[in-house]
Amino acid sequence: MAQREDIISLLSGLYDLHVHVWPDLVERSIDDVSLARQFRDLGWSGFALKSHYFPTVERAKVVSGVVPEVDVVGAVVLNHAVGGFNPVAVDIAGRAGARIVWLPTVDAANESPEKQAARGQSHLPFWARIQSEVRAEGIGLDLMSVWDEQGLFRSNLDQCLQRVRHHQMAIATGHLARDEIFAVVERARALGIQKIIVTHALFPSEALSIEDQVKLADLGAFIEHCYTTFYTKKCDWGVLFEAIRAVGPERTLLSTDLGQKSNPCVVDGIVDFASRLLEAGFSPDALRTMWVDNPRTLIGFEA
Repeated sequence: MAQREDIISLLSGLYDLHVHVWPDLVERSIDDVSLARQFRDLGWSGFALKSHYFPTVERAKVVSGVVPEVDVVGAVVLNHAVGGFNPVAVDIAGRAGARIVWLPTVDAANESPEKQAARGQSHLPFWARIQSEVRAEGIGLDLMSVWDEQGLFRSNLDQCLQRVRHHQMAIATGHLARDEIFAVVERARALGIQKIIVTHALFPSEALSIEDQVKLADLGAFIEHCYTTFYTKKCDWGVLFEAIRAVGPERTLLSTDLGQKSNPCVVDGIVDFASRLLEAGFSPDALRTMWVDNPRTLIGFEA
């Protein structure tokens, strides 16, 4: 078994492009400045701040100013809190330096209470409870799909994708359903977008087959796998290993999706994730591809 210090050194230059840390609407295990200091001390390069509700690009700049050795990445998630499929929100985020745009998560039609129940989700995540409270107040809006009432790809989503392309940002599929994911990836590629992330492909909301993951990777997407999906037993580790082997490290993105008080801290999650992959036979070079090289490709500016 690889030693913790060896794994930390192996992952020098690492980016985690999916963390949920304080400040947030729910108490988190660590704040963004403290996490940046931990990354600095370990020789890791940075992380992306994900909020289901607020753009994080200004906050990312503040944290990077406090800990300049670490690259803290700003993002925006297109839920109703920012106007949903709002091309102005995407454009402003891009102008300010955001590097990732997530499509709907908490407001996705794929996360409706009926679909959560059909998946057997008896314990609702905090964000589902928040959405229920908002709707109970009579201010909730319709859940969001990539298709309009006529079954056509939404024109405002198309505008959002064009702003993503203009600002050379990455587009991530959020909590969309399988067919929506394919529609977005195909449209993004048609528009010339190079940086596409299929968000936590084996999370129950998506649960994409390995065949679908290979197809999406062949279309040019990066397939993301988050530590929490497997640590919390929402999917078996063996399925993850099979998926990575089928897709290949060159099209796989690893992240943690950590920050919850009930789960390990971000650093411990990364170390455990890497250790399990090494034990499963993945090479150190493969880990660096998935933790270092691919994230840099996704958040970097094109030449």
